[in-house]
Amino acid sequence: MNKIKLLAAALSLSVMSIAQTFEGSIEFKMETSKDTTTNIYYVKGNDVKLDQIGRKSGKVEGSFVFNTSTNEIKYVNPLRKVWGEHKSETAPIIKGTCVSSKGTNTKMVQGQKCAEYIVKNTEENTVITYWIVSGKYDFFAPIVKAWNRKDKQSIYFNQIKDLPKGSMPLLSEEKSISEGKLISKLEVSKISKGGIDASKLSIPADYKKFEQK
Repeated sequence: MNKIKLLAAALSLSVMSIAQTFEGSIEFKMETSKDTTTNIYYVKGNDVKLDQIGRKSGKVEGSFVFNTSTNEIKYVNPLRKVWGEHKSETAPIIKGTCVSSKGTNTKMVQGQKCAEYIVKNTEENTVITYWIVSGKYDFFAPIVKAWNRKDKQSIYFNQIKDLPKGSMPLLSEEKSISEGKLISKLEVSKISKGGIDASKLSIPADYKKFEQK
């Protein structure tokens, strides 16, 4: 009887884990002293699409399609109607040492409780504070690692150790240590839960593959 109860409990936890995996769209803004850009994630299972919205046009000007199970990345250019395979760049060079720590503060962002994480690099004169929610955003950490971008927001996030499963920052601020000046800010502005049609994440059939010569 006890074995049956334990099995039922395990199955219940498994179902809960699956149910908590996020499906839907997440809109966020990236602000710097020079520009503000809007991006939207569309998430369905192992597939994620990132649309980059033009500031003036208000339309999708470029996209990346990720598969978190294979680490494959494809880029999409809707203006030229082409797509290609995105090759991960060489690992970014970090001067000095990034020291990460978990703070004691919490903050509510988009109705979700976020924990404070701080990554500091004295030699690069940079400190980034991340407000991170955990539990259901399993897609985020794998695509940041696979994408291997060179911006400090991405680089420093990858330096945080022992993050809980399904972690994602809903707000992060990059500042100079010496002046406390804000360099960049990333903030989730809208989260929409719900089913995503698989076609939303696929590359249109009339788009041609771009082959580099």
